[in-house]
Amino acid sequence: MIKTVLTNTETNNDLYVNKEGAASVIVHTHPPLNEVIVASPFSQYFTTTGISAGSSDMTVNGATTNVDFYITASPDYDIYIKTISVLIGDNGAALNLFGAIAALSNGIEFTHNTLDGGTTILHSGIKDNLEFVRLGLNSPQIGAGTTAFRADTTGSGADTYLPVIRMTDIFGLPWGLRLRKGTEDNIAFTVRDNISAPDTFNIIGYGIKI
Repeated sequence: MIKTVLTNTETNNDLYVNKEGAASVIVHTHPPLNEVIVASPFSQYFTTTGISAGSSDMTVNGATTNVDFYITASPDYDIYIKTISVLIGDNGAALNLFGAIAALSNGIEFTHNTLDGGTTILHSGIKDNLEFVRLGLNSPQIGAGTTAFRADTTGSGADTYLPVIRMTDIFGLPWGLRLRKGTEDNIAFTVRDNISAPDTFNIIGYGIKI
C-alpha cells in the first residue's frame, strides 16, 4: 500500500480524511472564484408545453382529460429548480377550499419525471389551498385566524394564496431539483379536476442553468 498525502503548498496544511472516508473542507459563503462553468439565473412558468411559449393559465378543466403544466429539460444546459412560487387568487378563497371553490376530488399531482427513473410523486394530490400552503412549509406566514396565509392583492377582495415551495428545505437538495440537459426530464403539476372557476392560478419555477 502506498500512502499519499495532499498538501496545500501555500499553507503546508495536509488534507485530512476521517474514519468514514470523508475529507474535511470549508464551505464558503460565495461561489468558487475560479469556476470554469458559470451558472445563470433561470425563471419560467409551468406551461402546457414545458417551455415558456406554452400556456401558463392553470384554470382549466382537467376532470376528463388531465392537463400537465411542467418545466422540461433543455437540450443545451442543466436546469436546477430550487424554488417554486404558486399563485391562487379567487374572491372568497379560504384554506379549506381550492381558490374559492370546493376542495378537489382528485387533486393536483406534483411529480418529477425521468426516462430512466420513471415518475416520482412529490405530492399525490393537492386538493385545497391548505395543502399548497403545507407543501410550501407554511410560507409566507402572513395574516392570522381565518385570513392566515392569505393576501388581498387588490384591496377589494382578490383573496390570494402565495405559497413558496423550496426544494432545498423539503428534499435537502442544495441547488434544487435537476433537469438534465439533452433529456426529457421534467417537473410537473397535473390538473385532474375542473378548476376553471378560480380567478387566477399559475406557478413559476426559479433556479439556475449551467
